[in-house]
Amino acid sequence: MTAALGGAARAPADVVATKNGARLVGKVTKIDGGIVYLTTDYAGALQVKQKEVTSIATDGPVAVRLADGVRLNGEVTLAPDGTMQIVGPAGVSPASVEQIVETWPVSDLDPAVVLLQRHWKFEASLDINGTSGNSNQLGTALGFRAIGSTPTEVLQYYMAYNRQVTEGVKSADQFKMGVDYAEHFTNRWSRFVRDEAGYDRVMDEKRYDTAAIGYGYDLIKNKADTLTARAGLAYRYDDYGNPLTPTVSSAAADFELAHDLKLHDWELKNLLTVVPAFQDTKDVIVTQDSFFQIPIADPHWKLRMGVANDYNSEPGPGIRRLDTTYYTRLILDWQ
Repeated sequence: MTAALGGAARAPADVVATKNGARLVGKVTKIDGGIVYLTTDYAGALQVKQKEVTSIATDGPVAVRLADGVRLNGEVTLAPDGTMQIVGPAGVSPASVEQIVETWPVSDLDPAVVLLQRHWKFEASLDINGTSGNSNQLGTALGFRAIGSTPTEVLQYYMAYNRQVTEGVKSADQFKMGVDYAEHFTNRWSRFVRDEAGYDRVMDEKRYDTAAIGYGYDLIKNKADTLTARAGLAYRYDDYGNPLTPTVSSAAADFELAHDLKLHDWELKNLLTVVPAFQDTKDVIVTQDSFFQIPIADPHWKLRMGVANDYNSEPGPGIRRLDTTYYTRLILDWQ
């Protein structure tokens, strides 16, 4: 160890001194969240609590953010009196270990800027099932979702198609696509706007479109568990294939409840939406989707098992109010 430390000290390297007298020589990759991240030839990657560090010296310029928000580019060195200083294009600036909030390579983007950039995640789903023999059934479901998020915003685009044929008769023929945008303006309060359009030929909906705007509140909000309630005003348009069923074109209310629980590698999610039309308060559309999801093999591949319900309180002649779908779905996600 003495030989390794001595050899490392002779080569250009960063030095981290600690309160217990240790002198760690290597490369400081970053300081973040009260941790000094150091890569060494003799011990690999090390993490040192910043509160245990007395001084830091780098062999080249780094980007430094101080506690007052000021960003400096320069080499962190020790002054003749032993205090720390940052020497850069702006001159010499004294700085103690306690004043440094974070550091990163000068060639990299500012982490604060990266944090504000929209990060995208994508999800594709496939569900194919069928039986033959005493009964014949074939079903296909396809879906895609793109989620772009920042610390305060979430933007989602999605589309899905579901077709089921049993004994030669369609039991499901549904397509939908939509967009949902939510922005948190406080820790728990948010505002949202959304729009969803599509058709459901089994429910005799030739075309539907629901647009809504309103506010949301996080009843529960932590890393593992989120429960969000949303309410607002909406516009509903429902055009039916049967000419005897009147077209709905009305202002409406929009009520939503979303629960997402993530523990270890599995996820439980519940979504509920209720949209009553103002022109006839008995005319209510309710959609619900609940699923349990677990990873399989590669963490990007997941298995989703769930149940979805579509309820129309005022369906056309011969159409049932409730349509229920049970599904097992293969999910691929990436970012």
